[in-house]
Amino acid sequence: MTADLSQLVKAYDVRGVVPDQWDETLAELFGAAFVQVTGADAIVTGHDMRPSSPGLSRAFARGAAARGVDVTEIGLCSTDQLYYASGAFGLAGAMFTASHNPAQYNGIKMCRAGAAPVGQDTGLSEIRELVESWIDSGAPTSDATPGTITRRDTLEDYSAHLRGLVDLTSIRPLKVVVDAGNGMGGHTVPTVFAGLPLTLVPMYFELDGTFPNHEANPLDPANIVDLQKRVREEDADLGIAFDGDADRCFVVDERGEPVSPSAITALVAARELARNGGKGTVIHNLITSWSVPEVVRENGGTPVRTRVGHSFIKAEMATSGAIFGGEHSAHYYFKDFWNADTGMLAALHVLAALGGQEGTLSALVAQYDRYADSGEINSTVDDQAGRLAAIKAAYQGREGITLDELDGLTVSATDWWFNVRPSNTEPLLRLNAEARDEPTMAKVRDEALAIIRG
Repeated sequence: MTADLSQLVKAYDVRGVVPDQWDETLAELFGAAFVQVTGADAIVTGHDMRPSSPGLSRAFARGAAARGVDVTEIGLCSTDQLYYASGAFGLAGAMFTASHNPAQYNGIKMCRAGAAPVGQDTGLSEIRELVESWIDSGAPTSDATPGTITRRDTLEDYSAHLRGLVDLTSIRPLKVVVDAGNGMGGHTVPTVFAGLPLTLVPMYFELDGTFPNHEANPLDPANIVDLQKRVREEDADLGIAFDGDADRCFVVDERGEPVSPSAITALVAARELARNGGKGTVIHNLITSWSVPEVVRENGGTPVRTRVGHSFIKAEMATSGAIFGGEHSAHYYFKDFWNADTGMLAALHVLAALGGQEGTLSALVAQYDRYADSGEINSTVDDQAGRLAAIKAAYQGREGITLDELDGLTVSATDWWFNVRPSNTEPLLRLNAEARDEPTMAKVRDEALAIIRG
């Protein structure tokens, strides 16, 4: 096959259609390039439930082993389970998944030992260059003795590690509906939740990488409709939805209403600060709600604002020694989890917080959900830079308005803010707006959209 790696290697991972954009031959080259760039002498690999995942993962392992590297395969796992193995074993790792993308896609999320991310600026561009140079001729022959490929199960150890970080043994009994979306949550949830005072109502726990029920992307409202309905039918205390590789979780309350990921970020931040004596740095990206830095300060912590994207969050976590980080995309990062993101640990925090008091989830999160927000609105544009310049020109110089360009353009006033960011992969501008009340938010949102789409 002729591979166009510019379409395959993204900012944070490898992702594309199988076999049109990549296949097992290319996966083997990625395995060889990965160990050459990282210098690892042993690695760990895992994969999700997509039909192409086992073959791609084994091909990657062959490419690595051919260069003298020992490979530990943990088989079916969630992405955060792979991060656990990387952290606990001190090994560089590769997870084969395309997260929430449709069934024909697959990809690789790579990390160094200790779950440190491999992105464009931390080795991924070098890996791409090596693979491109080898596509026609193959990877050069290595003089090293071929490494071994062995299997190891980590699900019980992963579960025990998470449950050691959040005490759920004394919570009141809760009824929780979990929608795994036919993804890896169906593999991890039964073991993580086993023995806890929880009545589990499972939805779509059958591992099926063709996603027969709905896309495994809980941020799309269409994909949580079944969960919302089931929570109300079951009179459950809450519902939790995981994405395809179960590294993100999305929560709905006892009414079946979505809980903002920013509110979850604020709730978990307050708990992590309490666990650390009311001290610590908490990372949040620039499209999380104003409520997040407010709650962090109220609980004694120091909020730090970053660009959107897990590589920026993880880098800032490492630099600042932050105890926790959250994104409005429902990624949650923990110092006690090697600064990596784990939706499962965030879910356990929500269960512990809810089960540690007698009120409903909607009442509990109300203190963390203080503002009206637009959600992310995407607009297709012909000229991203030109539209951003038009927005800047429209607001620059207005009294009481501040602009910053940390990531796209953020426009802020006393009672509202909005951010517009260009997509790295599509001709889109992404708008997020927030205000102290719904009418103000709607006015700000519509004014910004008029310029974006003008």
